[in-house]
Amino acid sequence: MANPQIYPLEVNPKTGEPFLRLRNHQNIILTPPRPEDALSYLPNMNDPHIYKWLGSPPFPFLPEHAEGMYEKFKVVWECCQAELEAARESQELVLMGNSPVRAIREVQEDDSDIFLGDISITRAKDGKLLAPPDDADDEEKTGKYMETNMSLPVGDPNIIWSVGNYLIPSYHGRGIMTDVLQTLLWDWAVPRMGVRQIITSAFEGNEGSFRVFQKNGFKQKRFIKNYMQRNDQWRHLNVMEWKRSDVEPPSWARFETLMIDRR
Repeated sequence: MANPQIYPLEVNPKTGEPFLRLRNHQNIILTPPRPEDALSYLPNMNDPHIYKWLGSPPFPFLPEHAEGMYEKFKVVWECCQAELEAARESQELVLMGNSPVRAIREVQEDDSDIFLGDISITRAKDGKLLAPPDDADDEEKTGKYMETNMSLPVGDPNIIWSVGNYLIPSYHGRGIMTDVLQTLLWDWAVPRMGVRQIITSAFEGNEGSFRVFQKNGFKQKRFIKNYMQRNDQWRHLNVMEWKRSDVEPPSWARFETLMIDRR
């Protein structure tokens, strides 16, 4: 019997893998990471249409980087599995510190699937974005903002979260990432992680990501010039903020922790 704590995720009856189906693109699902995903990370992270908008992955992105990325994602998935299993007998759905699903996949007619990209909603760690502008250049103060955010207990409404995502270029312009973010946000992050505030960012010129965030209720908070050097070029940053209290949820959104019906 499937663990009722995975709600509202579904379970693939053939593989036992949990997944979250998008609301508007129902042939696209979010799943946990798989070992073979590392083979997709490699070309994706070396694609200039992707890597130029990302701040952290190294370039060139090598096989060892791909394996390291998968191992990092696997640890999060395994922690989620352990938390869900430990709460299996609970009469209420427990609040989680992460999402067990992140890999974006398109399901084919033969039930195989294609890796399309990745999305994560995790605690914000960038002290420069967490701190008010007057403190953003003070390393000691930004470090304290980061430490405070990371130390808050699971479910604390004061936790500030961040979004990271990408989609392979051949699938751009179809509204997929907007749907991915909306589905993960309202089906899992808000009801199952207690997400109430998000700070995220997009490099200047990344109009696709900027629009995805805007369509999901994010508002521009500030603009940071010369935020970082990427590929020997200074990049400016649009910082965006989302607050649960400011956003009208979709009609299907789930809000409260529900009792589990075990009949």
